[in-house]
Amino acid sequence: MGRVARVVRVRRVYDPPEPEEDGVRVLVDRLWPRGLAKAVAGVDEWPKAVTPSGELRKWFHGGGGTAQEFRARYEAELAAPEAVAELQRLRGLAEAGPVTLLTAVKDPGSSHAAVLAELLSG
Repeated sequence: MGRVARVVRVRRVYDPPEPEEDGVRVLVDRLWPRGLAKAVAGVDEWPKAVTPSGELRKWFHGGGGTAQEFRARYEAELAAPEAVAELQRLRGLAEAGPVTLLTAVKDPGSSHAAVLAELLSG
């Protein structure tokens, strides 16, 4: 039996929702985006178990290391039992239809959301 294709997109939470393409909209930031009303955001899910920890965010944004090291530390956090269970649930959502991971970062393509999208797609 063939593998089910999963469509996982990454977008900025500040961009207007695209209902025809977004599918389930999942916020993957630990903190709610500054200045964004919940009614406008169109967020369906906010699984904090798969967001980078506060310590990891502070370490990285404080100039603590490289993107490669951040990825390794983030993937280690995603190996925790609660995160593993949440990843499985999100994979199930992606098998049923499109999933859009939302983040407030300026460059979502090189953020934790892109790492998460890669893990969910594979």
